[in-house]
Amino acid sequence: MQITRMGSKPSAKGPEDWFTGAVRVDMLFEANDARRGAAASVTFEPGARTAWHTHPLGQTLIVTSGCGWTQREGGAIEEIHPGDIVWFEPNEKHWHGATATNGMTHIAIQENLNGKMVEWMEKVTDEEYKP
Repeated sequence: MQITRMGSKPSAKGPEDWFTGAVRVDMLFEANDARRGAAASVTFEPGARTAWHTHPLGQTLIVTSGCGWTQREGGAIEEIHPGDIVWFEPNEKHWHGATATNGMTHIAIQENLNGKMVEWMEKVTDEEYKP
């Protein structure tokens, strides 16, 4: 058994190559030899969002606070709220983040496939971001 105490891992700023706006990432757990899954609590300030990306084994989001938007390639922008669970299929191109006026926090869960969990792509433009 392993217990990771709250506050034992420092918060990190979301890298500018992967995010637009102010984003904080708090790693909850990482993949290791016995576990291929990883999870992070990600907090987006109003207007902040991910770049377009995919996950080789899909991704689950659990919205914990605020109000956000998400979109899969070719689909409509969907509003998400606390308690909502979002599943992206393996290799489904998508983005997620806060709305223009409200922050949002979610837990993001994904799995490692051959050393890779995510494929980052181009940033979501301001025009794409508007619902």
